[in-house]
Amino acid sequence: MKLDVDGVVATARAWSAQDPDEQTRAELDAAIEAAASGDGPAVQELADRFAGRLAFGTAGLRAELGYGPLRMNRVVVSQAAAGLARFLVDTGRSRSVVIGYDGRVNSDVFARDSAEVMRGLGLEVTLLPSALPTPVLAFAVRHLGVGAGVVVTASHNPPRDNGYKVYLGEDDEGSQIVPPVDGTIAAAIDAVAAGSITDLARGTDYTVADDALLEAYVAATAATVPAAGLPVDQQPKVVYTAMHGVGWETARAVFLRAGFAEPTTVPEQIDPDGAFPTVSFPNPEEPGAMDLAIARGTAIDADLVIANDPDADRLALAIPDGSGSFRRLSGNEVGWLLGWQAAARASSDGRGGTLAASIVSSPALARVAERHGLAYRDTLTGFKWVSRVPELVFGYEEALGYLVDPDVVRDKDGISAAVALLDLATTLAASGQTVADRLDAFAAEFGAFASGQVATRVDDLSRIGTIMAALRSDPPASLGPVAVRSVTDYAEGVDGFPPSDILRYDLEGDARVIVRPSGTEPKVKVYIDTVAATPSEAQALVDALADAVRPLVS
Repeated sequence: MKLDVDGVVATARAWSAQDPDEQTRAELDAAIEAAASGDGPAVQELADRFAGRLAFGTAGLRAELGYGPLRMNRVVVSQAAAGLARFLVDTGRSRSVVIGYDGRVNSDVFARDSAEVMRGLGLEVTLLPSALPTPVLAFAVRHLGVGAGVVVTASHNPPRDNGYKVYLGEDDEGSQIVPPVDGTIAAAIDAVAAGSITDLARGTDYTVADDALLEAYVAATAATVPAAGLPVDQQPKVVYTAMHGVGWETARAVFLRAGFAEPTTVPEQIDPDGAFPTVSFPNPEEPGAMDLAIARGTAIDADLVIANDPDADRLALAIPDGSGSFRRLSGNEVGWLLGWQAAARASSDGRGGTLAASIVSSPALARVAERHGLAYRDTLTGFKWVSRVPELVFGYEEALGYLVDPDVVRDKDGISAAVALLDLATTLAASGQTVADRLDAFAAEFGAFASGQVATRVDDLSRIGTIMAALRSDPPASLGPVAVRSVTDYAEGVDGFPPSDILRYDLEGDARVIVRPSGTEPKVKVYIDTVAATPSEAQALVDALADAVRPLVS
């Protein structure tokens, strides 16, 4: 199909006219000039950049930085801020918002744009005073009693990405947005985007939060665990990395307030740096991301190596492997340990309540809940669902997200999870035990569970739909050595869940395989869970199933 060059150029010029960012405007103007001169690739690039808009969904916005409506930039962010403000006004919610941001490129700029646009539309706006962890923003929504919260972050995405995540206050208690609210906000953003952001009133008389807000988060988070049971010189030795993110200063304050020793840090990664110079992918799940931290742990003979992701809402843990190095625990293993600890306290206190995990997380937590007389709930993936489980005691998902105290933060929180792990490790150390011993005790108590993943990254997003369609049209009768007992397709909605692009295969012998597209990356992800008589048998079955499923999603 022949491109309408004049139309593409006119659309791009209209965008450039409202772009307040000198860099993106200059890049766009250069592309416009090239396209107007008849440069075919430049015309195609413009057509691609203006072929649609970033979809605002339950994860808000997330994309690479750059010009145009399919990238993260000041125009897109201003439109989103105005749309969210109009949503709050039109739905009768509190006309107040708190805004935070991390250390990524332009996060502070996008946060100030949001504050000015929302203030210009009449909202009471509080801006956090500096780049801070996402959990601090989630806490602030409830602590300040505002109608909504926004944090500018792309969490653990690639360095060139940024994003825009929305929380709701009042009856939503500081949880992330869920359908149908996301659609309503998206419609409000689209209405704003029909005009120019130069027509939006802006106000600079917003409030910048003072130290009392951060102090309240530190105090509340430190209080989620009992006082440390050992003097600091007898506690486990810990290495901490912020992975070039914003976690360290807040985490340090919480650790010290709770009575734990200050960890040894990874100096190359401790300060915020949006370029993420020492990691190719700032996600502690990725191979190599924790190498510097583990090297530091080996050098000082540490008992634990802990890592927050760049906005500190996730936590990774590595422990000595007995051969002079460390092994990183999976998100499920950390979830088992923290869930067991939370369940034991809830049952001993007579509180009752519910444990919850996303459906792609290990089924082990359900067994923990049963043994401790607690309820259990599966949720769809994402903490927007986990955090909304009634009477929640503890929730997690295998992607390194843990909610250890719903009364403080209704979202995953890598700092409170770190404190909970320090509490566990210190309690174990007081009786001469380690985290590895606790994992062995878990297997003895609840069964030898193992988990694994297969992920296929795609360059063409349509490939994801092709893979999922092929699995639906020709479901496997077996995966490797194990017969498929049943297949559940969540596309039409199952067990009260809204329709979701998820396939679940229940296998003979209590094994399970779940396939779904990633919600934040161009990937198809496969989650494998098994339980067997011994950990080695369970892991061997995971490996066999991974080999069997890999060709189906490649």
